[in-house]
Amino acid sequence: MNLKKITLGLLILPASLWAQVADLNQKIPNDPDVRIGKLENGLTYYIRKNAKPEKKVDLRMVLNAGSILETDKQVGLAHFMEHMVFNGTKTFPKNELISYLQSIGVKFGQHLNAYTNFDETVYFLPIPSDDPVKLDKGFQILEDWAFNANLESKDIDDERGVVIEEYRTRLGANERMMKNYLPKMLHNSLYAKRLPIGTKENLETFKHEEIRQFYKDWYRPNLMAVIVVGDIDVNEMEGKIKSHFGKYKNPANPKERKEFEIPNHKETFVSINTDKEATSSNVEIYYKDQGKPKPSTTVGDYKTDFIDNLFSSMLNARLEEYTNSPTPPFVYGYSFHGGLLGRGKEAFQSRAMTAEDKQLEALRVLAIENERARKFGFTQSELDRAKTETLAYYEKAFNDRDKNNSSRYLGIYQSHFLEGEAMPSISYEYNLAKELLPTITLKDVNNVIQSYIKDENRVIILTGPEKEGLKTPTEKDVLAALDVSKVEITPYEDAVVAESLIRNEIKPGKVTNTTKNDKLGTTTLTLSNGAKVTYKKTDFKNDEILFGARSFGGSNLLDNDTYKKTQHASSAVPQAGIAGMDQNALTKFNTGKLYRVSPFVGGITEGFSGNATPKDLEFLFQSVHAYFTDLNYDEKAFESEKNKMKSYMANIMAMPEVFFQIEVSDFMYGHNARYSSPIPTEKDWDNTDYKKAYELFKERFADASDFEFYFVGNVTDEQMKTFSEKYLASLPALNRKETFKDTGFRGKTGVHKKEVFKGNDDKATVRISYAGETTYSAKENLAMEALGEILTIKLIEELREKEGGVYGAGAQGGLSKLPYGSYNFSISYPTNPKDADKLIELTLKEVEKIQQNGPEAADLNKFKEGEMTDYTKSLKENSYWLNVMLKAFNEQENPEKALDFEKNLKALTAKDVQDVAKKYLTKNRVIAVLKPETAKK
Repeated sequence: MNLKKITLGLLILPASLWAQVADLNQKIPNDPDVRIGKLENGLTYYIRKNAKPEKKVDLRMVLNAGSILETDKQVGLAHFMEHMVFNGTKTFPKNELISYLQSIGVKFGQHLNAYTNFDETVYFLPIPSDDPVKLDKGFQILEDWAFNANLESKDIDDERGVVIEEYRTRLGANERMMKNYLPKMLHNSLYAKRLPIGTKENLETFKHEEIRQFYKDWYRPNLMAVIVVGDIDVNEMEGKIKSHFGKYKNPANPKERKEFEIPNHKETFVSINTDKEATSSNVEIYYKDQGKPKPSTTVGDYKTDFIDNLFSSMLNARLEEYTNSPTPPFVYGYSFHGGLLGRGKEAFQSRAMTAEDKQLEALRVLAIENERARKFGFTQSELDRAKTETLAYYEKAFNDRDKNNSSRYLGIYQSHFLEGEAMPSISYEYNLAKELLPTITLKDVNNVIQSYIKDENRVIILTGPEKEGLKTPTEKDVLAALDVSKVEITPYEDAVVAESLIRNEIKPGKVTNTTKNDKLGTTTLTLSNGAKVTYKKTDFKNDEILFGARSFGGSNLLDNDTYKKTQHASSAVPQAGIAGMDQNALTKFNTGKLYRVSPFVGGITEGFSGNATPKDLEFLFQSVHAYFTDLNYDEKAFESEKNKMKSYMANIMAMPEVFFQIEVSDFMYGHNARYSSPIPTEKDWDNTDYKKAYELFKERFADASDFEFYFVGNVTDEQMKTFSEKYLASLPALNRKETFKDTGFRGKTGVHKKEVFKGNDDKATVRISYAGETTYSAKENLAMEALGEILTIKLIEELREKEGGVYGAGAQGGLSKLPYGSYNFSISYPTNPKDADKLIELTLKEVEKIQQNGPEAADLNKFKEGEMTDYTKSLKENSYWLNVMLKAFNEQENPEKALDFEKNLKALTAKDVQDVAKKYLTKNRVIAVLKPETAKK
């Protein structure tokens, strides 16, 4: 669902107050659990106590100023300013800020971050809330970002290289085509000239005073909000905000914070864009509104939002049906009403990704469906399903209202500050949905599109590949495809919805044994057919149950020929549906049911992943039963999936980064008889064998006796016993007791360098990898993970901060146990082609430093603090515990070993990290570099 708002809160309104809701002019009340205030200098603040996760607080500084406010000489400097506040402030000169935060467990990029948009700049800072010193430093950091950036000339010049490297990462076909169509999409608007990244020319040459002036003009209290949500005392946080921010004043003659519009136009603009490196074909239709967007602040506004969302939901359900046809006109298509770039305009938008030669067909289908909705409207059954679906999502949010992570609230308060959107509690919204949805009629939703579709203020954009033999549509072709006035269009006919996922009688089995693991808090049921069900009851979420299942076997049991014919086809087999229902019928059947089940056949295992609410858990069990026993065979469904994938993959190798990935993969594994490209070509798809893939799937799920099923969340013992006996213990059992198989598939050994030349943009990608066989060790695995984090820290310091040669760099590694003991470690970053060789040399020197001297104690501590931060948070998340059980199955280990994580982390030494660096980062190394074709010697 693309609901405009699903907010979070606690209040349940008394009936006497709720009776007033019928007044559509009534203002939506703010959530009473958030304290909103404004200092004398105009700074706004939002504070909410929320103890999930415990002992943590999310701080956010929101500035109502972005790139749209730049002068011509300041293009790109709103974003550049974001970089500078991380580089040096009064309290944290140079790069001490990032180093300090890492030392208390805050990871740069993953936890600590920021973004700059056209209209705002936002800074994120999650920190511990149980340490008064760390907490106060967090507020000091926000204060420094807002008012105390150093902006020394040398620091500005040093940062130019980093920002230009970020600019370089965005170069490519999409960026080139966007620059061509933006002037039409944002006709006569300043937004088209103020992309936040700026221009390379200005980033290289702007005068220092320009960025200082931007900071002085726009980083001021009356354009700021401070948001504090977490395990805190509200009064204490309010005091900190006043003491840290109340002393600052606005400029004596502040510049006006103007709002910028996207002007209207009578013409229909068509922009047709092709590029030799374009990886996909897309069509977009924009019917732009006449006026500016208005925030939703009243009950009537919310009713309008409900109507819009119901309309979009029903229209998109129709478009989704096209994607399941044997020869779909698009890979996907959807329509919605929402904002363009920036705040200046909203539009009704229809979009589709298509095969390279089906752009006009896709455009016509979008136009026909818009016209069908305009001419005939929707059916009552469609509306009923959309209402049911909408209410189900609100109900889930309501049920989990007291179990939400603090991060879920931040965007809501940000929207209230920046755009004036209402911010009620979820209890209020849930009750409002129950009150308003029944009053919405077919006439209400059928009228929506009447105001959307018009000839003026219309823009059509096509983007796609440029290659020999492919005809590019003309503007005349596009307008002709859009004109459906002479097309015979009939009303939509809704299909009958099936009643059950179970078509055949089930003979339940029994639970033959029950065991408990008090350390893990799990219960294991052994079923009469040999299958096992392990579940962990938690109260982390009221309305969440996560699910996974595994059995050894997988595609590694296949001979090479069968493997290649089924490798890609296997993932498409479930698209035929189950229980006699195709995907369209399943979608309708599942309306309002919040569960998901995804089967798979992997390399050494087969199994499922999924989730459900407690209310819909039985449907999850039924779906699993049907995938085992009642999987459809439908060649047309397979053809539909194959055609979509062929369309999606047709031009993906035109993207230099994808071409690079394939070339390196071929270089590493091409000698192996079992190898096939990681990106299937059209030829690969043509060589797939659906019948064999279907038979493989059926064979892999013919025996439940060696399956283990795992559930984590708000389950009950009664549910698990009843559903397991009925739907899992009744599954067929062959008692095969299979294990995994090592096919002998290995990569190239030795030390190698591979250069790949593709594309014309002035950018390069470096990838250094180490891989080979070893005996698995949990201790070494942890040390390898630490090595990755520590090396990342050093590469950021050396390659980014000192050299200005990269925007980002990353290293990661670990050991695997199955199907054979192995290690893998990789380092990667984008950079300037002329600097690539120098940076590779510097990278290898950083590796050598750790090999010779071990990591610095401070860096090892940063890794440990960061891991403990994530670990502490994860202990209260269902996903963590499900992964613990699945990992234990895959590695055939005791899941209780997960309980030793903190002990093992504390015991990790610098020598452990040094030892794995020496052991694994010396041989079997491949240095691969992607450079533009112009760099070829």
